[in-house]
Amino acid sequence: MSDEAQRKIEAYLSKLRARLRGLKSEDAAEIVEELRSHILDKAAGSGELTVAGVDAALAGLGDPEELASQYITYESLARAEVSRSPVLILHSLFRWASLSVAGFFVLVSSVMGYALGILFVLLAVLKPLHPQNAGLWVWRDSTGDLAMSFRMGFGGAPSVGREVLGWWVLPLGLLFGCALLILTTRFALWCARQYRGSHGLPRG
Repeated sequence: MSDEAQRKIEAYLSKLRARLRGLKSEDAAEIVEELRSHILDKAAGSGELTVAGVDAALAGLGDPEELASQYITYESLARAEVSRSPVLILHSLFRWASLSVAGFFVLVSSVMGYALGILFVLLAVLKPLHPQNAGLWVWRDSTGDLAMSFRMGFGGAPSVGREVLGWWVLPLGLLFGCALLILTTRFALWCARQYRGSHGLPRG
């Protein structure tokens, strides 16, 4: 290997390593070494390792900073899949959303799912504390269309309409809220697995 080819490889890996600060040092070191092996294999092919071969291998990998972001997102999604923690899931989805439109839509869907799930659970929890003001109110607006409003018990009850669920809001809120939280988690992790399965990053 020529000195110039070696310098190009080390310069690329140095930029990559600098952007892998979000990972554990041993994980970052493993990625760098495996990627080094990948570059050498691609650059050499079946013949001698040349500068042109190194240039072609590095061009195929793309910008080292973007590649580092992909590695961090990939590892973050993997950790979220193992932990199944909504906090880690949303954190990893934020990283994914910064890389692709698909990640953005998965993030938005997951945030909405978690928010609605928490809303239902809170409604059930707050009903015993505010029995007169917490629940689901339904009424007809000025145009005759059906309107509804979830009230958490803060402030007065709506001056129009009626509360339709009564104490059923407690078991239904817990049931639908917990179910929505579980389904949102499964949806987010399924999407993460699809992303990781279809975006295999280069390894040695």
